Amino acid sequence: MPATLLSTARLSAADRAESWHETVSRAFVPLAVDLLEEVPSPGTIVGHQLGSVRITRVQAGPQVVTRSRGMIAAGGAPSIVLSLQQRGTAIKEQDGRESVIRPGEFSLTDTTRVYRKRIEERFVFTSFQFPRAELDVSERDVRALTATSFSGTEGSAALVATYLSRMAREAESLDEAVGRRAAATALDLLALLVDDRSGRSQPQASRTAGSLERVKEHILRNLRDPDLSPSTIAEANLMSVRFLHKLFHLEGTTVGGWIRRQRLERCSRDLLRPVAAELGVAGIARRWGFANSSHFSRAFRAAYGMTPSDWQVGGKPTG
Repeated sequence: MPATLLSTARLSAADRAESWHETVSRAFVPLAVDLLEEVPSPGTIVGHQLGSVRITRVQAGPQVVTRSRGMIAAGGAPSIVLSLQQRGTAIKEQDGRESVIRPGEFSLTDTTRVYRKRIEERFVFTSFQFPRAELDVSERDVRALTATSFSGTEGSAALVATYLSRMAREAESLDEAVGRRAAATALDLLALLVDDRSGRSQPQASRTAGSLERVKEHILRNLRDPDLSPSTIAEANLMSVRFLHKLFHLEGTTVGGWIRRQRLERCSRDLLRPVAAELGVAGIARRWGFANSSHFSRAFRAAYGMTPSDWQVGGKPTG
């Protein structure tokens, strides 16, 4: 999707403060910005819209950003903002908590309540602005996690950080349809994180349902491709291979097992159709992504109790 770029680099130092305040509020929600440098450094904001999710990369100098009750009353769509810190250390305050967010960590902010963020050095972060109405988690659970530092290296937080980082890198090259799907997966993952940290194990499975269905749709569209693999599937769906395996594990299967079952079902149907006379057993196998005939025969016998040839002629299971 096309990027929008806002920058104060070409302005005089005297004009940067006022322009930056307007730029930040335009990119996010109405905010008060206090620049901490006597001569403000230039700042840049690059934004992408993927579906309902706004991705914004901010690079600037030391500052304090505040959203007061007056700012909340001034407007801005209710949203949850996840900020991945890439350079500099931020101090975040909201809902009675204060936390330090270091590079490689991320935090959540609810724009409907007062918050404050202070960064005393040059910084870079990427934020993901999610419409609150589309995040199906309770107000209580969100409130318990704002202004909390999440490590992007372990557990459900690592899944979120890995996926969002990849989504941000690919945002400019994604078309509108893929962008909507990527945003929907990001919402699922954020809800998964909130459920996980709130100790709600059962909702986790339901949060992943949307992601799993989207992955399955991708697999079915590419089932004939013999090079279809967990790594290519994960790459196409902007997720880690580890998270892909977790999605299928929650359903009690594996990525490879599900693909093999889908291919075998289609082969079994085609073997009983006129196309089998034209293609033969080996051709049917290749048609549905089995590159090796011997492997196909073994897998078919294991699944159906007979060889593909016996199945084709309506024979009974052997041995």
